[in-house]
Amino acid sequence: MKKVLVTGGAGYIGSVLVKLLLDKGYFVRVLDNLSFGGEAIVELLNNENFDFVKGDIRKRKDLEIAMKGIEYVAHLASIVGDPACAVNPELTKDINLNGAKLTYQVANEMGIKKFVFASTCSNYGKMEDANAFVNEESELKPVSLYAETKVEFEQYLLSQDKKNVAKPTCLRFSTVYGLSPRIRFDLTVNEFTKELAMGKELVVFGEQFWRPYCHVVDLSRAVIAVFEANDEAVAFNVYNVGDTSENYQKQMIVDEIVKQLPDAKIKFVTRNEDPRDYRVNFDKIKNELGFEITLRVPEGIAQTIKVIRDGFLNDPDDQKYKNI
Repeated sequence: MKKVLVTGGAGYIGSVLVKLLLDKGYFVRVLDNLSFGGEAIVELLNNENFDFVKGDIRKRKDLEIAMKGIEYVAHLASIVGDPACAVNPELTKDINLNGAKLTYQVANEMGIKKFVFASTCSNYGKMEDANAFVNEESELKPVSLYAETKVEFEQYLLSQDKKNVAKPTCLRFSTVYGLSPRIRFDLTVNEFTKELAMGKELVVFGEQFWRPYCHVVDLSRAVIAVFEANDEAVAFNVYNVGDTSENYQKQMIVDEIVKQLPDAKIKFVTRNEDPRDYRVNFDKIKNELGFEITLRVPEGIAQTIKVIRDGFLNDPDDQKYKNI
């Protein structure tokens, strides 16, 4: 039984990853400060193959306790997203950089074999050629503090001594959507669908800009794919996570929602400049790891419509479904 630590395992992506790992027979420990609560993973305390450590990735002792007996680490703990990072830039740097570096250092000292870092396609910033696709070799042009911290930590990991015990792999996640035990409605696909499913008018800014999208389940599956891949193949490697056919403009996302909610009310507001605009190629992870997505944007839209229409949530507008 492989033993895995997931930092940030009570979060939106982490809680999905933890459950998938348990389903596949891994022993899973979570290190999380529960800044958004622990409801997403509380029932896992019934599972003998699950363990939880409440702690802070900026504290060496917490990391040492959490990594005892662990073989692989999935590092997800961070302040996530541009708006959340902008609230407190110094705290963002402290957690996303200082905490992340300490997490890797302790992992290497304690003999962790694989260290998977959840990075982001936001690292690409803005495309030079509007008709082209960026890939893992493309220039990184972060335009937000969130992406800047991701790029800097990527560079830190990839510059480590190749002889280090802990072999890093960087996964540049697409913009995430979909259902999770810790639901979020401050993500484009989820937010747009929720607003329209509730009968509100949706105001869309800058409908022409591109992003790649990937379901939270598939992003989690990519982490497991690295854990199960040949050690040498993924060591000090970088992969975009998603599918090339799942690059969307906001207009295209709205079009997909309207197919399922034909009475939706939408207002578009022209915005000619957006610092982020990128289409991403995902051939590398498919060719090297055999990774393919299992869910697409229309399915994520359908899931969210059902959650709203069937009344799964008492108040979908509750602030707890947002990162700020």
